[in-house]
Amino acid sequence: MEREDGRFGLGIALLFVAAIYASTPISPPHLMDDVDGVQAQISRTMLATGDWVTPRLDGVIYLEKPPLKYWMIASSYGVFGVHDWAARLPIVICILLTAWLVGAMGRWAFGRQAGFYSTLAFGSGVGLFLFTRVLISDILLTGTIALATWGLARALDEDEPRPRLWIYIAWASIGAGLLVKGLIAIVFPFGAAGLYLLLSGQLFTTRTWQRLRPFSGVALMLLVAAPWHILATLRNPPYLSFSMHAGPGQYRGFFWFYFFNEHVLRFLNRRWPHDYNTVPRHLFWLFHLLWFFPWSVYLPRLVKLGYRGADRASRLRLLCLCLAVFVMFFFSFSTTQEYYSLPIYPAVALLLGGAMVEGSSWIRYGNRVLGAACALALAGIIFILVNVWNMPAPGDISRALAQHPEMYTLSLGHMGDLTLASFAYLKLPLLLAGVAFAVAVVAAFRKPGRLCYVLIACSMVLLLNAARVAMIAFDPYLSSQPLANALKQAPPGRVVFDDQYYTFSSVFFYADVQSAKLLNGRVNNLEYGSYAPGAPDVWLTDPQLPDYWNQPQRTYLLAEQPQVPRFEKLLGRERLHVVKESGGKFLFVNQP
Repeated sequence: MEREDGRFGLGIALLFVAAIYASTPISPPHLMDDVDGVQAQISRTMLATGDWVTPRLDGVIYLEKPPLKYWMIASSYGVFGVHDWAARLPIVICILLTAWLVGAMGRWAFGRQAGFYSTLAFGSGVGLFLFTRVLISDILLTGTIALATWGLARALDEDEPRPRLWIYIAWASIGAGLLVKGLIAIVFPFGAAGLYLLLSGQLFTTRTWQRLRPFSGVALMLLVAAPWHILATLRNPPYLSFSMHAGPGQYRGFFWFYFFNEHVLRFLNRRWPHDYNTVPRHLFWLFHLLWFFPWSVYLPRLVKLGYRGADRASRLRLLCLCLAVFVMFFFSFSTTQEYYSLPIYPAVALLLGGAMVEGSSWIRYGNRVLGAACALALAGIIFILVNVWNMPAPGDISRALAQHPEMYTLSLGHMGDLTLASFAYLKLPLLLAGVAFAVAVVAAFRKPGRLCYVLIACSMVLLLNAARVAMIAFDPYLSSQPLANALKQAPPGRVVFDDQYYTFSSVFFYADVQSAKLLNGRVNNLEYGSYAPGAPDVWLTDPQLPDYWNQPQRTYLLAEQPQVPRFEKLLGRERLHVVKESGGKFLFVNQP
């Protein structure tokens, strides 16, 4: 085992994480259509209306998720003003805090070096970067579960002088998790803790339950989480419905939609509306080799770690293993998205950090695999650059992309849109990625140790910043911010968005659109809220559009390029005046 001289402290590891994420709030790339714009606008509406209980989009109640993420973003707006970077700031802060937490846990259980390596493994992996590039709440859930895990471990530790404080931290963290992601914030910590206590022989001891303080702990958890759930139920009646049937045209209030539709029926893949996809089970498991890259090459070493001892290190290893196994087992029987396993990342990073400190022939073999993989990636980049170096790149990247909308309900669905010609727009990020893989190849052939791991982390800083540069090239395609700017600068008028709210959600945010008509948009996320008593009439259909368009008021229409022939036939080409085109999307107006 390496000598613990503390030269590479937790602060140094956090600098690597900051080098990846400190610039991510800055635009470009701007907030994307779909989830990004939706979360930013919900939070803006909360701040503007003062209603911090019921989320809304275009005036329609949106009951899918708990509000803590919205509260954090709205609070950021309150301090810094309504900006896209202010919307992203809470996510970045949570990443850095969770990275610190992982390092502190590793240092507490395994020593300084393990804490350092665990922070590197958590903060510089591919999956964390991919799944925090949009304003989803899973990194917040990950932080609350990691803190609850540490609270449990310290509360049960024989040498802990303040077990009561730590178990209450765990219970409060679970309560906060309920306000982030719902009931899953209970299921994961409870399931992992139960499995851990059973395997460690502590489940049936009096001392364990004295330290867990279940009655006062549950009371604290409810004190944190229950007020919002009660208020949301009271403000969005009917109050109680326990139906297991979901379908269109029915409104049963907050309680049924949130607890039954969003939790029970989603787990059973019977949730309505069925506006999501699920990753095949074998891919869900195999993708983790990519999500934990480059540190996934060390995963085989975890098999040989000590999990059965009574010492602090063994106990935390077992607890981390139980959390990872329980979460992966849970999603093997549920609907899944690629990012659903994010709560296991701290646990796996801690196990990897411990394995990297101990070192073994498994780590050396892992380095060889990493070197070979990065060499192949470098060769692939060179091949692509040779083929596209002299290829022109007119306009924006949308001109060179294919479209596979059937894949867009998956987190990485847009990766299938890439063509060889599209790489002509990505020469700079390809060059940066090539340098990153070259550094990783050099690192992989060094003896496992501090310098090796630091070089690997440096390669990931380069690679993930290259990915961010590539996202700037995709900005016109994934965001509608240029259309929003054109709309803001144009004369005032009514606005019609083709398709569901998510299609042009960034326009709502950047143009500060408070109310607009959604053409054929009474589907998916807003459909349920559209049946609520007093819901605003923001819906149009194709047969209604010509009369609406031909009225004397100035009216704008946002549509994607494949839908332009439809509107030319429906409204007449002479009645469609182009205000702005960007990224394969158009802003039209009905009068010059």
